[in-house]
Amino acid sequence: MIPEKMVAKHLISWFLAHKRSMPWRNQRTPYRVWISELMLQQTRVDQVIPYFLRFMKRFPSLKSLAEASQEEVLKQWEGLGYYSRARNLHKAAQIIVEQHKSIFPKDPEQIKALPGIGDYTAAAIGSLAFNLDLAVVDGNVIRVLSRLYAYTKDTRSTVARKELQQMADKLLTKGDAGNHNEAMMELGATVCLPKNPKCNICPLAEGCLACLSGRPADYPVKAPKKKVPHIVVGAAVVMNRKGEVLIAQRRDQDMLGGLWEFPGGKQETGETIQQCIARELKEELGIQIDVVDFLATIKHAYSHFTMEMHTYFARIRTGRPRPIECKDYCWAKVENLRAFAYSKADLKVIDALEKLYQNAE
Repeated sequence: MIPEKMVAKHLISWFLAHKRSMPWRNQRTPYRVWISELMLQQTRVDQVIPYFLRFMKRFPSLKSLAEASQEEVLKQWEGLGYYSRARNLHKAAQIIVEQHKSIFPKDPEQIKALPGIGDYTAAAIGSLAFNLDLAVVDGNVIRVLSRLYAYTKDTRSTVARKELQQMADKLLTKGDAGNHNEAMMELGATVCLPKNPKCNICPLAEGCLACLSGRPADYPVKAPKKKVPHIVVGAAVVMNRKGEVLIAQRRDQDMLGGLWEFPGGKQETGETIQQCIARELKEELGIQIDVVDFLATIKHAYSHFTMEMHTYFARIRTGRPRPIECKDYCWAKVENLRAFAYSKADLKVIDALEKLYQNAE
C-alpha cells in the first residue's frame, strides 16, 4: 500500500486507541498548547509533565504569565534547561497581551513572529490549537518519515529538512491535522524507536520501506557528530561575616541569561583553578579574593559541550562587589539560596553546601 493511503487508513485510528495520557491533551487551549510545545523541545515527556503542571498552577493564564517577572518565570523553569525558551515565552506573553489584546494569534505568520517560535512550533500550535492544515517535523517525525520512505540523505542537512517537510505535507490528513501530527510524533516516541523499533505492532509496517527491507535501524541516516568540547570552570562560594553567600546574576544576552550562579568562569591555559577563580571574580565583580577550601567538583553535560566545575570557598580581601560582567549580585543566607533560579550545575553546588552544613550540625 502506498504511504499516503496507508497513513490515511491506519494512523489516526491507531493513535486514538493507543495515545498516552498527557495533561496538555486535556482542556486544550492555545496557551496550554504553546507552553507544552516549548517545554517538549529537546526534553522527554516524563520530564516535562511535572514542570507543566507546576507552571500551569503558577501561571494559569497568558495574562498571569505576562505580568510575572522574568525571575519568577525562570524559577518555575529551573532544572528544565534551555532557558532561552523561558525568556522567550515571557517576552511573547507580553507581546500577545500588548499587541493582540491577550488573544493568542491564529495566523501562522503572526505566531512565527513571536519570540522563540520557529516553523515547527508554529505548525504545532496552529494544528493542535486551531486545527490548521500544517504538518510538523520534529525528531520523532523525521525518524518515521525516513523509515517509511527509506530516505538515504543526511537528515541533518538543509536539503533533507526541506524534503522531509514536503513528505510530511504530502502525508498530512487534511481537516484533522492536530490528531495527525500527534499521531506521527506518538508513533516515533513509542513504536518507531531509535533502537529496536517495534515494527511488529506498527500500524504503518505494511508500507514502510525500511521495515520491508529488514533494516529499519539503518534509518534515519545521520552524519557523525563532531566531538563535543570539554571545558574546566572555577567557581567561588564567597561568604561574608554574616554567613551570607555571594551570588551573581548572568546577563540576559549570555548563556543561561537571567539565572543566578556562584561567580566564576572558564579556566585559561597556564593558570591553576585557584588563579582562574580569583581572576574571574575580579573581572566579574571587581573584588580581590583569597581562595580557601575546596567544596565540590560538579560535572555536567550541555547540548554542545561538557563541563567540569571546581568550586572553592573564598573570602574577600579587598573591594566591594559591583556588577561589571554580570547583571546583578546579591548576598543570601544559605537557607535562602533556593529562592533564586539557577542552572542544574549551580543547584548541585547548593546541594553540596547544604550537605556540608547539615553534617556540621
